[in-house]
Amino acid sequence: MAVQCKMARVAVGWGVRELAAAADVSPNTIARLERGEELKASTIEAIRSALEAAGVEFIPENGGGAGVRLKKEENDV
Repeated sequence: MAVQCKMARVAVGWGVRELAAAADVSPNTIARLERGEELKASTIEAIRSALEAAGVEFIPENGGGAGVRLKKEENDV
């Protein structure tokens, strides 16, 4: 989740502080996650939910490695 979090944050143009505010956690918590430190499951879920609300889709490991992408807008062709 550490790499996916950082990739997702950059994809939506957020810094650590913006993601922390959106997830209602401290910037230090985001930094800890991105360093690969363990966090409570509820904290990880709050961060993930904030990123998903911003338009991120998390892609599971499926032979090509875990990743993220931006959701396709309804009016995109």
